[in-house]
Amino acid sequence: MPKPVQDHEAWLRLGLIPGIGDGAMRRLLDSFGSPGAALSANRAQLSQHLSKRQIDSLQDGPDPDQLAQTMAWLTQPGHHLITLLDEDYPPLLRETADPPALLYGAGRRELLLHSCLAVVGSRNATPQGEANAEAFGQALSSVGMTVVSGLALGIDAAAHKGGLKGSGSTIAVVGTGLDRVYPARNKALAHEIAERGLLLSEFALGTISAPGHFPKRNRIISGLSRGVLVVEAALNSGSLITARQALEQGREVMAIPGSIHSPLSKGCHALIKQGAKLVESAQDIIEELAWPVMPVVGPVSATAGMETEPLLQHLGHDPVSIDLLAERSGLTVDALSAKLLTLELEGHIAQLPGGRYQRLL
Repeated sequence: MPKPVQDHEAWLRLGLIPGIGDGAMRRLLDSFGSPGAALSANRAQLSQHLSKRQIDSLQDGPDPDQLAQTMAWLTQPGHHLITLLDEDYPPLLRETADPPALLYGAGRRELLLHSCLAVVGSRNATPQGEANAEAFGQALSSVGMTVVSGLALGIDAAAHKGGLKGSGSTIAVVGTGLDRVYPARNKALAHEIAERGLLLSEFALGTISAPGHFPKRNRIISGLSRGVLVVEAALNSGSLITARQALEQGREVMAIPGSIHSPLSKGCHALIKQGAKLVESAQDIIEELAWPVMPVVGPVSATAGMETEPLLQHLGHDPVSIDLLAERSGLTVDALSAKLLTLELEGHIAQLPGGRYQRLL
């Protein structure tokens, strides 16, 4: 008799077969009860659930090298295979219309059972947007929420950094296999999340980045979470896809308003017009979700104690050119440049493309 496969190996044998997607896997599990039983079924039994091409692929089996490499990867500390039938499969995600049958994890698996909030937004974020995302992430993590995002540049990365600063930590849901980091600029952040948070993917090892992977990833980001906070988003932003999926999953959708002149505020303003909760502080989120711990929290102002600085008053909260700032303040451009450099080095303002400046908080 053939040696029975181990649970992980049976799951991987089924999950790594080309053409057998999540829907097919769920049908097989419903009918046969386990991957091992599905793999042992005959063609007549399988024909009730799969196409001829899928049955041929299943009986051919997965690529043996890919299976061996994945099994070896799972033997390493902190590497996990999370299956739809595991007790610690995220309960909110399981309730969605299209839950992944398999998830690969690297890091703190226990975070899957934490209460989560997704924080998403533009890859081309403003300095203010990144500062907001990090501050909100830290504030929410400090009261025990786990911050979920997609490891992209901009808002996602800032939210993860904030989440790592609190007890709730962070989960990064990625659109590649976990043996790859995309984008490469977030490699150090990904390693930090694997050590102190959790990297999560439905894609097999070796899977490279592809445009179609990110909408799929987004349904997991929202599916894990009790709500989604959009920090900055243009009208065509992928973050709005996450927000739409969150609504379809019955999640709360929240958005931070911004300048009426900023293209990266248009998506947030559109969501607010459509009924998303307008958020100005982390306390707004805690109240919306009826979070049991109710301290007064929120982004800690990087400009605390700086409100008496006249130049910040003249700067306001919208990006402004140095010429307009000189007109408002009455300072010469030379004197103004020196003051702006000092404020930038102290982390109170940032210089934007085109010679404009913006307050960070």
